[in-house]
Amino acid sequence: MTIKVGILGFAHGHVNAYCNQWRDIPALDISVVAAWDHDAARLSQNATTYGLHPYADAGTLLADSEVDGVIIAAETSLHAELVERAAAAGKAIVLQKPVALTMAEADRIVSAVNRHSIPFTMAWQMRVDPQNVQIKELMSSGELGKIFMVRRRHGLNTHQWPTFTSLWHTKPELNRDIWADDAAHAIDFIHWLLGAPQSVTAEIDSLCDPRVPNDNGIAVFRYPGGPLAEVVCSFTCPAAENTVEVVGEKGAIIQNYGDVPSCNVPRPEGACGLKWYTSDSQKWTCSDIASPPNHGHRIAGLAAPLSEFLHGRRPPIATAEEGRTSLQMTLACYVSTREGRRVRIDEDAIRQV
Repeated sequence: MTIKVGILGFAHGHVNAYCNQWRDIPALDISVVAAWDHDAARLSQNATTYGLHPYADAGTLLADSEVDGVIIAAETSLHAELVERAAAAGKAIVLQKPVALTMAEADRIVSAVNRHSIPFTMAWQMRVDPQNVQIKELMSSGELGKIFMVRRRHGLNTHQWPTFTSLWHTKPELNRDIWADDAAHAIDFIHWLLGAPQSVTAEIDSLCDPRVPNDNGIAVFRYPGGPLAEVVCSFTCPAAENTVEVVGEKGAIIQNYGDVPSCNVPRPEGACGLKWYTSDSQKWTCSDIASPPNHGHRIAGLAAPLSEFLHGRRPPIATAEEGRTSLQMTLACYVSTREGRRVRIDEDAIRQV
């Protein structure tokens, strides 16, 4: 049975990649039929592109009995309200990252999802990326022994985008800042691999253009007894290569070409994107999962798992509670930076950010 979905906001550009895939791959059995956006021009453009029925009011879209589920990709500041309304209408919900701007908003989302018992998933691309899934499997297999350290370098080159400073992404009331919006990917990746940490020590700063605050940062998450997990994010990064390093008792993992600055620049022909070394084998093994030609392929790759979820054939990619925990980890970095100390993930101060 074809699942009919509506789009609530086109602010997060990832949603266009999903719409393209669902339009172009009939086997995914998703029909995008309706859309709402508070930005009339953005609504008109996307409704025309995808042949959608445009709704001037989100409530009217949610009242449409033909719509089985919604993709919420409006500005992050609108997530809590839209989830509450969609859940009350009984719609399945796919929510674009991050879950919300504040812990209070995240609590509202978790409460609405649980109160109405509707299918819900966060749209975290890193959790379904084939190479990342293989990294998690290798770590869980025991082949590397005890894991001592995990490092994720992640970034964008937004300082080279001529219009970025005028986009909604840089407006605090809509998105907080680029760390909250995009470092959230790498932080959720650590959460997915290792669970919730005990504490974080972080330094975030604005180093390139004051109109794009918090464009570089480093966070070290502490897990009692190990491992240590480091997230290094630069949104002023023109080029890179390495994205993931895992250090284990009996081996190591290296992934290259896993984000925009590393995947969208030239690389050696036939370069190995993911490899691992074990003390037993005394050699590097290259994964048979190829790195995509550009990062857009990774984003588009989420369309198929989302289809599986909407059809009820797979569990959520990430629950509302997991989205809340990833936000908690992200906001704790601000407290650590502001107060110059290690911050426990469960501290009340995080709720004040």
